[in-house]
Amino acid sequence: MKLDTTPTDGVRTVLLLTADQALAADATRVVAATDCVLLERNSESAGAPTRIEWDEAHAVLLDHPHVSDVLARRLPRRDGVVVLARGTPGLEHWRAATTVGAAHVIGLPENEHELVRVLAANTRSPGGDGGVIAVIGGRGGAGASTFATAVASVSAADGRRTLLVDGDGFGAGLDLMLGWEDRPGLRWSGLVVEAGRVSADALHAALPSDGALSVLSTARGSTHVDRTACEAVVDAGRTAGDLVVCDVPRHPGVESGVLVDGADLVLLLVPAEVGAVASADAVARYVVSRNSNVGVVVRGPSPGGIRAVDVARSLELPLLASMRPEPRLASRSERGGLTLRRRSPLHTAASEILETFGRRPRHRQWAA
Repeated sequence: MKLDTTPTDGVRTVLLLTADQALAADATRVVAATDCVLLERNSESAGAPTRIEWDEAHAVLLDHPHVSDVLARRLPRRDGVVVLARGTPGLEHWRAATTVGAAHVIGLPENEHELVRVLAANTRSPGGDGGVIAVIGGRGGAGASTFATAVASVSAADGRRTLLVDGDGFGAGLDLMLGWEDRPGLRWSGLVVEAGRVSADALHAALPSDGALSVLSTARGSTHVDRTACEAVVDAGRTAGDLVVCDVPRHPGVESGVLVDGADLVLLLVPAEVGAVASADAVARYVVSRNSNVGVVVRGPSPGGIRAVDVARSLELPLLASMRPEPRLASRSERGGLTLRRRSPLHTAASEILETFGRRPRHRQWAA
């Protein structure tokens, strides 16, 4: 792992989205006066903001042309958004504020004092101490669902409230993987999210649960996984301090994009086979294009003697864990759901991932 250059804890970052140099100069002067650190992004040169930058900023300042960029990237509504105008705001600025959910429209430089007041008053804390791990298979049958379930189970066994999210509408259902298919509780087909928000506490209370672990699974006969609900569930868990573990479909699509974009760490699970590595190359390129925090988990056996480090090197990704074959795992899972023995390869690999994830700086300021 290597640290990125995002400001660390205790530093209030203001995200500025504008290509207007005069407006940027005015905003920079105000931000400096409030002892905040400015992070500039624009559609012309500095690149679009990442989901992490958007989530973690103390405040977001943007001009009305960048509202369309925010909407196109489907960044969620949040507090502390300000639409800036050069001079007196016009109707287009107020419309932009309504569209993006901004609470303020401020003209610069005339109303610099108002922007100072807003930045000083905005005490929005970053989005909770939770985290999101996404697991995706390098090829079909790689075992991503099994590994996602293992990571969630080990996390919950350690006493952390954990939400296991089934992102694959065409899968068998993670409730089946756990042996919970007959337990009462909400599945994706019954989840209704109003205004793009959901309560983490209410969600855990409604889902099939056992101790600290809850699962949001697809239902047999239904492929329903809603994009807006995906975003809301992941954000609710993170904000509430949960660990959210997502089983992500391998093929690019709405659900996979949402879960990969929203993850703090993406695990690419790859069997140690030549064909699997070749297949995983395309998946790796897709995932890396959407998230900088990606690592490889290699699963044995290797018929040709391929080493885990060789798999990671071929994919140009860091190796986070590897595991030996686990005898009789499939037969044990068939008889009542996945059970993990303390010293089993699957338990060990899941524990290694959680240990690595637990060492990250707060609020996801790291890159794999």
